[in-house]
Amino acid sequence: QVQLVESGGGLVQPGGSLRLSCVASGSFFSIYTMAWYRQAPGKQRELVASISSGGGTNCADSVKDRFTISRDNAKKTVYLQMNSLKPEDTAVYYCAGGIPVISWGQGTQVTVSS
Repeated sequence: QVQLVESGGGLVQPGGSLRLSCVASGSFFSIYTMAWYRQAPGKQRELVASISSGGGTNCADSVKDRFTISRDNAKKTVYLQMNSLKPEDTAVYYCAGGIPVISWGQGTQVTVSS
């Protein structure tokens, strides 16, 4: 079982940047596909970006060219670099491990507002 702890959320102005981190504990992190999801108030949780064990990535159309997912297997950490943030990016961001997901982090709030 993989346990996940996110950090890096906060309040940022439109056009700003944030980097989220997710540190995993437990074994076999390197073999899991990792992903970031988000859930805005009143909306369903949605997949933002994923990265396979081999480093292949996918991003939702709404964040392509603005968000980048990456991983450091030695540090058991997955990152989400978020640039050019928009108010509609405001949500709780969750780290997830595995497909299907077998482990969720507790979430970190990202608020984009002037």
